[in-house]
Amino acid sequence: MDSVIEKFTEWLKGILVSGIMNNLSGMFASVNEKVGTVASEIGTTPSEFSPAVFSMIRNLSETVILPVAGIILTFIACYELIQMVTEHNNLANLDTWIFFKWIFKTAVAVLLISNTFDIVMAVFDVGQYIVQQSSGLIQGGTAIDDGMMSGMQSVIEGMELGEVIGLYLQSFLVQFLVHVLSAAIFVIVYGRMIEIYLMTSLAPIPMATFGNREQSQMGQNYLKSLAALSLQGFLIMICIAIYSVLVQTVSVSDDIIGSLWGIVGYTVLLCFTLFKTGSVAQKVLSAH
Repeated sequence: MDSVIEKFTEWLKGILVSGIMNNLSGMFASVNEKVGTVASEIGTTPSEFSPAVFSMIRNLSETVILPVAGIILTFIACYELIQMVTEHNNLANLDTWIFFKWIFKTAVAVLLISNTFDIVMAVFDVGQYIVQQSSGLIQGGTAIDDGMMSGMQSVIEGMELGEVIGLYLQSFLVQFLVHVLSAAIFVIVYGRMIEIYLMTSLAPIPMATFGNREQSQMGQNYLKSLAALSLQGFLIMICIAIYSVLVQTVSVSDDIIGSLWGIVGYTVLLCFTLFKTGSVAQKVLSAH
């Protein structure tokens, strides 16, 4: 009777160990796959990320927003001319050179809104270059290697049946959490790109404010916000590089549960820091 119970216990334990390893390998494969593709997704410009969406955004901006920007520019140019004239004692001390100054400033403002997308793409081209140069930091560094998985299996096989059952139930919970974290990484990466598209669609309006010193604060802050979005990609790369180093430092010991939750904790930390990258980039560039 004891031998039958022992064999049944070994059989059940073998099934549970196999299930635990499948859960662990599956959940880490999900987040590692998502982390591994971040470099290529972050390193693309808006025009390369989704050409169809970018074409639609550009078409809407040039046909709907650009005329509005032209009206705003006309108002600002008139306001600027009136301001220049009244500054010289209501024409009492009028210098003709101010009209040439006004013509030059207006021409520059028209040139800016006429080449808005070229300026915007130049900002993201610089960000793409920075991300591509730093992409080597995470190449092949985020995956849980086979040695660690083998070590986990050895430790699990040495546990009692009750401990294996508890670990099996926890692996389901951990697997669910890691899938949620993987989805969060997807939301952060794609949400950033959608935010870029939204800001790009309205680009002509803030660019039209550069014709006046007082109103140009809007355009300056807009360019800072664009630069912050571009810089955010680099900060995301740094977060992933730190994550890859932290994951590889986790050592498998007799406390397999502690090691497992340690890796999950680092993944939670990764998601938290990814959410903070946007605000950090804005603080660095004083954008709001």
